[in-house]
Amino acid sequence: MLILEESKIILRVEDINTYYGKSHILQGVSLEVRRRGIVVLMGRNGVGKSTTLKSIMGFAPPKTGSVRFRDYEITGCRPHEICQMGIGYVPEERRIFPGLTLRENLLVGIKPRQRVEHPWAIDRVYSYFPRLKQLDGQKGGHLSGGEQQILTLGRTLMGNPSLLLVDEPMEGLAPLLVEMVVKILRDINEEGVSILLVEQAKSVAPSLVQDAYVLSKGRVVFRGTLEALLADDTVRMKYLEV
Repeated sequence: MLILEESKIILRVEDINTYYGKSHILQGVSLEVRRRGIVVLMGRNGVGKSTTLKSIMGFAPPKTGSVRFRDYEITGCRPHEICQMGIGYVPEERRIFPGLTLRENLLVGIKPRQRVEHPWAIDRVYSYFPRLKQLDGQKGGHLSGGEQQILTLGRTLMGNPSLLLVDEPMEGLAPLLVEMVVKILRDINEEGVSILLVEQAKSVAPSLVQDAYVLSKGRVVFRGTLEALLADDTVRMKYLEV
């Protein structure tokens, strides 16, 4: 594996082992995210992709191994502490507040006492997500699945992350919404936000992602460029295709 200079890495995960009870889910997983980079983590269902994000965020703390963010060891930190450091998490389950309006859901994402040079505000989120502006006063529970997904992404941006962990944002979305999410992720990345994306192979836009990792049974079985992965028929057939 290519080891990059520490200054070029915003997130370094080294040999983490995560358990659910006695079940050994992640078995020595290592990965890197470059500053201003976009990395995709792929694999079939149940191989540990979502657990990797939860281990980074502290929801499923690794039993052994190391997670470093901006050269700081964050293994063992609580999720809210990790969030305050500048990591945003967009879970697959969305977790919006159905009884709050769309605007109120966005306001929940603000981190108190945070100081950043160009903070995200509701108007800025609406400039990226015009559909959300149209639904400003709607209750979260009345939004479609795609609208809830976009709301979750917008709410996370309100916390001004420098690294975004996104769990299958294209899952179940119509093709037009998939194109919108891809464009939004690309635009956010161009503004300097690094992204670690969990996604199915068929949904990944080669123009969006630079580096790719493939998991199988809790282990990394491929790491390299997305271009190299797409050219490797053996890996794709063995670990990605149904």
